[in-house]
Amino acid sequence: QGQLLESGGDSVQTGGSLRLSCSASTYSRTSYCMGWFRQSPDMGRAGVAALYTDDGNTEYADSAKGRFTISVDNAKGTLYLQMNNLKPEDSGMYYCAAALYGGSCLFQSAPNVWGQGTQVTVSS
Repeated sequence: QGQLLESGGDSVQTGGSLRLSCSASTYSRTSYCMGWFRQSPDMGRAGVAALYTDDGNTEYADSAKGRFTISVDNAKGTLYLQMNNLKPEDSGMYYCAAALYGGSCLFQSAPNVWGQGTQVTVSS
């Protein structure tokens, strides 16, 4: 089915916004769920947002609620993460992932396919 390829990471100041993209090929339609994960030296890898492809339901980590929005454009085969009101603690490498068979895409045990990551740095 191909690979996952993230883009859109950048360096921004506190309060800024970024939109991450994940070129997901057919995973956006065929996977059970897709998610965004953040990896940082102090927190390890943790789920940020998840989207369930059959019904479009979404779920978010508490730290992302009200600020981040996960969405998908199936025509383009692309998963997005809109991040607003960014904080320094949002800094890290962001990975796109797909779980093919089940589970919660807020937990790294579920996904079977991972992208290479895109770096987000938020300065105070």
